[in-house]
Amino acid sequence: MLSRLVLVSGHTLKNSGSFGACLVQASRSFHQSSQSRAPVPPLPEKGGKVRHGIFPEELFTLLYPKTGVTGPYMLGTGLLLYMLSKEIYVINHETFAAASIGAVIIYGVKKFGPSVATFADKINEDKVAEAQEVKDQAMASLAQGIEDEKKEQWRVEGRCMLFDAKRNNVAMLLETNYRERLHMVTNEVKKRLDYQVELQNLHRRMEQEHMVNWVEQSVIKSITPQQEKESIAKCIADLKVLAKTTQAQATV
Repeated sequence: MLSRLVLVSGHTLKNSGSFGACLVQASRSFHQSSQSRAPVPPLPEKGGKVRHGIFPEELFTLLYPKTGVTGPYMLGTGLLLYMLSKEIYVINHETFAAASIGAVIIYGVKKFGPSVATFADKINEDKVAEAQEVKDQAMASLAQGIEDEKKEQWRVEGRCMLFDAKRNNVAMLLETNYRERLHMVTNEVKKRLDYQVELQNLHRRMEQEHMVNWVEQSVIKSITPQQEKESIAKCIADLKVLAKTTQAQATV
């Protein structure tokens, strides 16, 4: 019976050309539309509210203003009775099998659903924790990379001052070497000049000594023995007069 319903629905959709055209147009617009770079909203962690396990709460909320509280239930009951009366859906052995299978599924969901949900939530939490850990590690690595980049930029900014200091040091070293060499040249020139001055002084002194010795020898050679005796006598007389004068002054 379910297969008959599927075939009838497929034949009806096949004969409706407008529905196929709409599908083709929608697929074309989907594939040809420009991609949006807007952020995708996150998927909800839990599904919406449902009634009786399969009927969404929005359906009842939509029908409440027009049909009241019992409207959705009357709509479902009327639709089921219509399908049964028109033999769109015929109750047979497949219906009882589907009911049995549905009852087993509902029992399994009610019985094992919470434990399975807890287990699935635990697996999901573990996966989320692993993903969060990977994210935290990536964020920490990126933050460390940003800090390293800022430090390198700071070093690059300080490199100019370092180069200026090195250039100043090199200039000071060159100036020091220049002044040391200039001082060395000055000392060497002064030594040579001092040597020339000492050499001239030596020549002058030797010439003076030679002149004095020559004059002295010439004078000594020119003095006769008689003049020498007279000179000695004169000196003695001068010494006696000087002694008398000194004695007289001491007595007074």
